[in-house]
Amino acid sequence: MKLNEIRNNPGAHKHKHKVGRGSSSGLGKTSGRGVKGAKARTGNAVYGFEGGQMPLHMRMPKRGFNNIFANDFSEVNIGLLQKAIDDKRLKNDGKITLEVLRKAGLAHKSRDGVRLLGKGAITAKIDIEVAGVSAGARAAVEKAGGTVTTTFVKKVYTNKKGGPGKRQTRRTEAAAKRLERNGHA
Repeated sequence: MKLNEIRNNPGAHKHKHKVGRGSSSGLGKTSGRGVKGAKARTGNAVYGFEGGQMPLHMRMPKRGFNNIFANDFSEVNIGLLQKAIDDKRLKNDGKITLEVLRKAGLAHKSRDGVRLLGKGAITAKIDIEVAGVSAGARAAVEKAGGTVTTTFVKKVYTNKKGGPGKRQTRRTEAAAKRLERNGHA
């Protein structure tokens, strides 16, 4: 091997076209971009552009909304709990908490914790601490000899000064008027 024979592997280096260097190069004047229009310009991005016609994503109807104040629970059914206990992924001798459920792969990450639901059946005696529980799930766990404790506290949205938000103030005032009308206050 000699220094003057050192080359890149074939295909390792792509030849860059030198554009705009005269008409005889074949890529002069418009540099292979055709003539005028959006596609001849720098920074061209025409994804979804339909030539001025109203684009499809704007013609389609939009429905619903994303409620940013909604509670976000990870849902776990009692049938899955029983299956995890049977498979030895979950021990029912101590208190079952959110961290234990996550380690067992039963609960995913959620903002407000875990809500226990009543689908399936449970026979194991468990002591579980969750954010929320359905009435059916609570009854099934207690029937099997276990206990359920809930930890979820509903959020109260406040205004900038720390007082109740506009919606909460209106609700409490309306509730007070209703009670007064019915002779309870």
